[in-house]
Amino acid sequence: MRALDRNPTSTKMFGFARLNPLTRLSGLVNKMIEKFESDLEKAQYLQNLLLGVATGQPGEEADYQGLRRYFLDHQAVRKLLPGFVRTNRSVSQFWQFIKTKFPSYAERRKFIWSEFTPALDFLEGKTPMPSEVEISDGLKIVNKEGIESVWSKALERLRDDPEGAITSARTLLETVCKHILDEEGIQYSAQRAELSELYKLTATALRLSPSQHTEEIFKQILGGCSAVVNGLGTLRNRLGDAHGRGKSPVKPAPRHANLAVNLAGSVALFIIETWNARRTEG
Repeated sequence: MRALDRNPTSTKMFGFARLNPLTRLSGLVNKMIEKFESDLEKAQYLQNLLLGVATGQPGEEADYQGLRRYFLDHQAVRKLLPGFVRTNRSVSQFWQFIKTKFPSYAERRKFIWSEFTPALDFLEGKTPMPSEVEISDGLKIVNKEGIESVWSKALERLRDDPEGAITSARTLLETVCKHILDEEGIQYSAQRAELSELYKLTATALRLSPSQHTEEIFKQILGGCSAVVNGLGTLRNRLGDAHGRGKSPVKPAPRHANLAVNLAGSVALFIIETWNARRTEG
């Protein structure tokens, strides 16, 4: 009889491949996570799971570990997670923690509800991130409803629709550039202009082009802004929802959407503040 293949990712027996149990478990966890319609539902399920464990009920280990990993990878939510979720890697570790911290079920419930409140409030849209508030206030300088609408849509999609958020991130920069070019009377192709071209025209008009400066540090910073804009255009084409998909589409994670939206918001704010300063200074 032929020796069994002991490859850790699959086991071959008599010529037939059998998936490693860890591979099957990962697939089950992914299906469990995908059944929820929003991150809010995922967080509520995680809270209820731990409430059950804290009051003597069995907890599904795979569900806990899958959701814990999901939210640890979620840039915006990770810092708002209860400390006991970040530090306890399994249901049994959480049980050891909670049973020694509080003797009664009522105390445990109150504690878990309180610790989950920041994350749940954020996912419900009650507590925006500080950067979101700053960018939102800054974009009001132009007093143009379209810009604020696109930014709001990007934030709304950020939590439950990463692909749509990435598309909105690019649309925000396109809208800001077109608004400034229109105000400055600079011609561009409304139908064919790519984001990189729109930004190049806007940057030149506002003296934000690296070639317009001699100081190396300013050339590096402004060159970085150009790279960010070009990167967002590429990211949107690869991961956004504006184009058709092939057989094996790349699915963006919430962290990709967070990166795209925050970068787009920061660059848009920088452009608008620069434009406003030039107008104010005459």
